[in-house]
Amino acid sequence: MSELDALLSDALRAARPVLFGSVEINLPGHDLLLLDGSAELMVDGRKFVGRDPAYGVLDSIKGLSDSMDDQAPMLTIGLIAANTTALATLIDPAVQGSPTKVSMGCVDMATGLSVGTPYLLFSGELDVPTVSWNDHDRRLEYKAISIVDRLFTVEEGRRLSNAFHQYVWPGELGCAFVTNVETWVPWGQKLNTASVETRTNLPGYGNITTART
Repeated sequence: MSELDALLSDALRAARPVLFGSVEINLPGHDLLLLDGSAELMVDGRKFVGRDPAYGVLDSIKGLSDSMDDQAPMLTIGLIAANTTALATLIDPAVQGSPTKVSMGCVDMATGLSVGTPYLLFSGELDVPTVSWNDHDRRLEYKAISIVDRLFTVEEGRRLSNAFHQYVWPGELGCAFVTNVETWVPWGQKLNTASVETRTNLPGYGNITTART
């Protein structure tokens, strides 16, 4: 997804690099910055934490891989919500579509900071949440889809009509006064493209003659 930073590349060549994974979810009104462990780490001037006091912790990241053909990259992000309020917020419909990034980086043990710029593994948005319950556990799994998934959107239902035109552009009256739109289909006959058709059914405009070529 991104070019490997030179400093990070050098750090990964070390004998024992200390790696970390991070997830950034830009919720409405709050940036959820989580690490894959119980720690705190400054990354590009922002603090990523193992536990967000309001929302909880990162549980898992599944399905991180490349895709081919007509499939967009997709993965599953598992979260353990801090409480019932946090869970209700995370499954609110307004959260769907929140920008999401998954990155991998390296820690400088001497400074306790991230080395260079983390490598971006996935960039997309939250899609569908699923809550799993048992006697002593409650987990939330969120499907996250790549932003390229929008390229596969099928524009079914689009039509040339005033109602649909104003549905897309409210108040735009470009199709409001288009009338008598019709298609002439000579059923069972050979179409004579050299013929002349006289149209007399346009009120206010008189007879209009159009030549077919």
